[in-house]
Amino acid sequence: MTLIKNISGFRGTIGGNNLENLTPYDIVTSISAFSRLIKENNPNLSSLTVMTGRDGRKSGKMIQSIVNSTFNSMGINVIDTGLSTTPTICWGVLNNYSVGGLMITASHNPEEYNGLKFFNSDGEFLSKEDVSKLIRYSESKKHIFSSNNSLGSISEYNRLIDDHVNAILDLDILPLEEIKKLKLSVSVDAINSGGAIAIPKLLERLSIKYNIINSEIEGVFNHTPEPLAENLIDLSKSIQVNKSDFGIAVDPDVDRLVFFDEKGEILGEEYTQVFCSDFVLSKNKGDTVSTLSSSNALKDLTISYGQNYHSTPVGEMNVVKKMKEVDSIVGGEGGGGIIYPELHYGRDALVGIALFLSLLVDKKCKVSELKSKYSRYYMKKIKLTLKDSKLIDRTFNLISENYSELSPNKEDGVRIDFDDAWVHMRKSNTEPIIRIFAEAKSQDIANKYALKIEKEIKSIIS
Repeated sequence: MTLIKNISGFRGTIGGNNLENLTPYDIVTSISAFSRLIKENNPNLSSLTVMTGRDGRKSGKMIQSIVNSTFNSMGINVIDTGLSTTPTICWGVLNNYSVGGLMITASHNPEEYNGLKFFNSDGEFLSKEDVSKLIRYSESKKHIFSSNNSLGSISEYNRLIDDHVNAILDLDILPLEEIKKLKLSVSVDAINSGGAIAIPKLLERLSIKYNIINSEIEGVFNHTPEPLAENLIDLSKSIQVNKSDFGIAVDPDVDRLVFFDEKGEILGEEYTQVFCSDFVLSKNKGDTVSTLSSSNALKDLTISYGQNYHSTPVGEMNVVKKMKEVDSIVGGEGGGGIIYPELHYGRDALVGIALFLSLLVDKKCKVSELKSKYSRYYMKKIKLTLKDSKLIDRTFNLISENYSELSPNKEDGVRIDFDDAWVHMRKSNTEPIIRIFAEAKSQDIANKYALKIEKEIKSIIS
C-alpha cells in the first residue's frame, strides 16, 4: 500500500519498495526528520532524550532497533521500553525528562502493517504545523547526522507499564475499595499485544479475576485486530463459558476499548466514551469533546448534566486541542477512545477500564442493563476502497452540493444532518479508504442513509 503520512503518524505495509511502503529506508528518513524537528523545538537543551515502545507485531522489534539507532545517530538518547502501549508511552513522556516519544504500531490495522506514532514533550500527538514539517523533512534527501563524539545512547526501562498503572490507581476520582468489593470476573481479548501485559497488571491491583484470550505475544494476531463484533466472536464465547461479569477488548496498542455484557453481547465501541464520561460527569461538571463521527449519545448525556458538548474533526490531536480550548473534563473518539486529562491528554484504554469499573460501583446493575440507561442509537459503518485518492475532494464537493439545503459540515470530509439521522463521510487517516458513518434511532434508518450515500459516492468515482 501507499505509505500514509498524516496527523495520526506514518503507516504502511512492511517491505517492498522504499517510498511506497514502510521499509528500513523510510524508517531512517522518518526518524531523522523527527530528530531534526525535536532539535528545532528544543534549541536550548544540550542533551535530548526520547522514549520508544512497540506493540506485538512481528516487525516491531526490527523497527525499534532501527528507530533507536537512528535517534542515536542524530545525537539523541533513547529510553527503550520494549513491548508497551501507546498510552503508556504518552504518559511516560509527560512524566519524565523526555522531549518526545515514538510508538511503533499500526494500531487496529492487520499484522502486515506497522507504523510510527510521534509524540511531543507533553506526550501528545504533534500539532498540524509540526506534522507538516515532519512530512517535509522526511522527504528531504539530506540529513545531518552526529559525529562520533556526539552520538546518543540507549538505556532500557521495563517498568513503565507498572508506573502507568500506579498513576491510574492514584487518581482521586476512582473508588478503589468499592471496586474491589464488587468481586468481579472478566474475560479479556488482548489481541496478542501490549494489552496482554498491561491489563492483568491493572486488574490484579483491583482484585478482579480475569481470563485472557489471545495473550501470547509471538508476532501474530489471532484475528483481525480492530475491536469490532465480527472480530471478537471468541471473546463472546469466553464470557459465556467462564460466566464472566463482562468482557473487555482492546486494539494492539491499547488506545481503543470496547466492552461486552455478561451475555457475550458487545455494547458497541461508540458507547465506551458514553459510559466513562457518565462516571466523570457524575463527579465533576464540565464540557465534553468528541468527533464528528461519534454517537449523539454522548451529546445527549452531556446536555443531561447541563454541560456543553463539542465536536471536532476526527483525530486525537483535534480532540485534545478542543479539550484544552474549552477546559473539557473528559473527551475522546467514538471508536472506543477515552481521554481523561487528569492522567494525560491521550486515548487510554487502561484508564477507560478503571472508569468503567467505577461506573459499575455507582450503577449497581448488571452490565447488560447499562445501555438502557442512555439514549439508544444505531450506527452503520461502511468502508470504500480508493482507486484514485485524487477524486475524493471532487466527490465530497459534489455530495455537499447535492445536499446544500441541509448546510453540510465540511470541517472533515462531509457531515450531513438529516431530520432522522446523520451521515459523515471522510477519507481515513490510517488506510486508503473512504469511511461512511450513519447514525439514527433505528438500525434500518441508519442502514438506509449509509447505503444511499455509498451508492452516490460510487456513481461519482466509478
